[in-house]
Amino acid sequence: MMESLETLEKLIQERDRRGLGRAITLVESDSFDQKQAARQLIERLSKLGRKSRRIGISGPPGVGKSSFIERLGLLLVGEERSLAVLAIDPSSPLSGGSILGDKTRMQDLAAHERAFIRPSPSGKSSGGVARSTRESLLILEAAGFDYILVESVGVGQAEFTLESMVDLFITLHQPSSGDDLQGIKKGILELSQFVIVTKADSHLLPAAELAKSELYNSFHFMPPLVPERKILLCSALENKGFELIVEEIESFFKTYFASSHALLRRNSQNVAWFHQELKFQFEDLVEHSPRAQDIKAKYLNQLNKSHAASSLARDALKEILAVISEENTPLVT
Repeated sequence: MMESLETLEKLIQERDRRGLGRAITLVESDSFDQKQAARQLIERLSKLGRKSRRIGISGPPGVGKSSFIERLGLLLVGEERSLAVLAIDPSSPLSGGSILGDKTRMQDLAAHERAFIRPSPSGKSSGGVARSTRESLLILEAAGFDYILVESVGVGQAEFTLESMVDLFITLHQPSSGDDLQGIKKGILELSQFVIVTKADSHLLPAAELAKSELYNSFHFMPPLVPERKILLCSALENKGFELIVEEIESFFKTYFASSHALLRRNSQNVAWFHQELKFQFEDLVEHSPRAQDIKAKYLNQLNKSHAASSLARDALKEILAVISEENTPLVT
């Protein structure tokens, strides 16, 4: 990397776009050495103690997530707030990079001086939310952004992973699509503090109102949230409904940060992050240890002899732990 960690930390605190981009690239790297440097950087930044308003935004493909984020974002930055957007894109199976590239879909917002948009590949992480997303959030918080929006790919387990990283989780639905039933099936609506019906354009307004009513009825079958869930309508095409959405978001955070819930939630998220990283970092050590890889290969060969995978995995783990411990124990001189 070109900059020292000290220089990179300074650039981040100055909200330098290139510095932010390089820092996020660092935490996204698959290089073992760069992962070590990224952990040192995150450790330095976490000591700053800065807090942003983290908002997760999810919804099925075609619901208009990018249009929603751009309209919402332009309203926020127009009111002197600063905004960062992490758009978790599907990963190319060949290059591993982002396929969609949300900067091309949010051109007006991307050009604003108080906004920063970063498309990030979903990679191999569970649920399509990049493993590096938590670290990227900390980088953007250290930069002092007022709001950080994280847009998921809106499929499978992604919503549950994303909800565990943010303060406020928003699900987008479109009228006449049956998304409310699908949301209930996946349990996603149970996670959602705000449910926003998009595309409530003039000709679709009756369908949007019907979807709103159906969603309200759905809430009776879900565990309650405090504060209670809200359903709002918006039209990105006609730029309607976003002022009320901003008011509701600000009202939510005013109550949220004034209570103990914010601290409890962040602490809970850090515990989940710890458990996740425990697993990921062990996998990193195994992957970069030739001896550990040889042990894995030896036991994998035994699967052809009808051995139980669970027993083989237990025995392999014992040998791998011994090797990893030996390779990572500093020599005493």
